[in-house]
Amino acid sequence: MTLLNDDFLLTTGVAKKLFHEYAQNEPIIDYHCHLEPKEIYENKNYENISQIWINEGLYGDHYKWRLERDHGVPENLITGDGDDYDKFVAWAQTINDSLGSPLYEWTHLELRRFFGINSRLDPSTAKEIWDEANQQLATPSFTPRALIARSNVQVVVTTDAPESDLKYHELLADEHLAFKVLPGMRPDEAFNITADTYADYLKRLGAAAGITISSFKTLTTAMAQRVQFFADHGGKIADLGLNTYHYADASADDLEIIFAKGLANKALSTNDLNKFTTALVETMMQLAQKHDWVLQYHVNVARSQNKPMFDKIGPNTGFDSVGTQADLTEQVRRLFYDAQTKGILPKTIFYSLNPNDWMAIATLLGNFQEGSVQKMHLGAGWWYNDTRDGMEDQMKLYANTGMFPNFLGMLTDSRSFLSYPRHEYFRRVMCDVIGQWVARGQAPNDLEYLGKIVKRISYENARNYFGFFND
Repeated sequence: MTLLNDDFLLTTGVAKKLFHEYAQNEPIIDYHCHLEPKEIYENKNYENISQIWINEGLYGDHYKWRLERDHGVPENLITGDGDDYDKFVAWAQTINDSLGSPLYEWTHLELRRFFGINSRLDPSTAKEIWDEANQQLATPSFTPRALIARSNVQVVVTTDAPESDLKYHELLADEHLAFKVLPGMRPDEAFNITADTYADYLKRLGAAAGITISSFKTLTTAMAQRVQFFADHGGKIADLGLNTYHYADASADDLEIIFAKGLANKALSTNDLNKFTTALVETMMQLAQKHDWVLQYHVNVARSQNKPMFDKIGPNTGFDSVGTQADLTEQVRRLFYDAQTKGILPKTIFYSLNPNDWMAIATLLGNFQEGSVQKMHLGAGWWYNDTRDGMEDQMKLYANTGMFPNFLGMLTDSRSFLSYPRHEYFRRVMCDVIGQWVARGQAPNDLEYLGKIVKRISYENARNYFGFFND
């Protein structure tokens, strides 16, 4: 079988028909990514494939960087100031030895879909592919906007700090593009009360909100103003990167004492931190509920585990791993129980980086379903789990514990404009899973019926759930 032929990952006749006739051409709702709105607005061509493929975006592609470190590539050719061509050759050498890695498949899929390059990337073809790709990158078809449009993307939701002025979202809205670029709020720094720079951060947040933040109450007022500001710019999502979480209830007086200590850089106990985090999470829940937003949780991550490299090149550079908080589900259960009691539990998507959490989390979410549409969702296989095996395992678990046809589909979580073939990859895995069910007699061999489900998961569910086109 040819590498990445038309039917790769599709092992049954039903799977092939479902993908080619129903899934392949569906639009994309990219409801969580790390693309830069500034780059989309400026719409500049990239000088070479290393800049868009390896170094692109605020942090670059840490998926690739980790694999290169496994291969012994020196850091100056990964995150350093090495020559761009040398970086590309280093990536070619790495990918040639990475058979079985999802990056092996994604790399060749992106070369085929965007550049029409069917050669296998290895040291012998690197120069030819470098030249061909760079020639195409200089054309109008390879600007950021063109790449998004070519990928049939209807919505791009970026990741933005609460204090962002959303300048480039405003400018893009005036461009009347064929796709929407909407903000997604990520308030990580607002939670980081133990940071030495927390007081300085609150000044920036307060300036953006037009509020002097001197108490926990004024912090929540500022957050409410920023959520309204994001909503006025089309925002409908907030993302909470909790990494770990422990529930702790607190009185209003407790919170003001904890806040004052944090503002003064005084030591906070673990219980203090848990109380502060819980209260701020519930603030975000209440705001999401008010504005009919979706609150996404990204949890059980061990971040920045290599301190010397963190000190040298900063976060999000490929030194994160799967977390191991054993009591995560119980802590989240207490949070959701309290939120539902208070009437502030919003639409929710929950991702854990540790697949050992999935069954417990999926069944927990089922306890809090209410209303005419599915409110609580287990998120797609995320980060280390967006492999063929991880996607398939997550889909089957989702089907075993809930309503598979309601699944919200794939998110890219990417920093590259060339990452959209990951949606094709996901759809191929999904069609193959359904094809396996048909082959075993678990599902009817009814293409019209199955095709409607495929279209729902590929596109329609996300469009309807988030309400991006309701305004």
